[in-house]
Amino acid sequence: MRRRDMFRAVLAGTGTFLGLRAAQAAATETPRLKVAYHLSDVDKVNFVLGNIKNHYEGTGGNADIVLVVHGPALASFKSKGISAAISGRFAGLVQQGLEPQACGNTMRGMDISLADLLDGFHAADKGGVVKLAELQSQGYVYLRP
Repeated sequence: MRRRDMFRAVLAGTGTFLGLRAAQAAATETPRLKVAYHLSDVDKVNFVLGNIKNHYEGTGGNADIVLVVHGPALASFKSKGISAAISGRFAGLVQQGLEPQACGNTMRGMDISLADLLDGFHAADKGGVVKLAELQSQGYVYLRP
């Protein structure tokens, strides 16, 4: 009888130890951040791109970031006539995983197509504000610098 009790105690202790190790491992893993940046002001384009760069650096790349652009700011991302600084900064962020979304309503209103924009843009066909609401419902944190 004593052997059975000892065996059960060792088995229970081992199970507890393994459970604690798994809980510790799960607690130390940093969850991937989900962030939606909202940009509509032309004068904030460089500022927002800088914020996104800092966000990737600050998280070690552990972030899913969507940039939703609408209104006057969208014209700043047209491939023709864009500054090399903005173009290069934007391309680097897209390589890091940035998902830029262009408001479909703004595109129609300003007669801009995806082909007119820098590489990497997707169309938010239902509109930029609808896309932002969808992202928030999916757990994305909303930021409007």
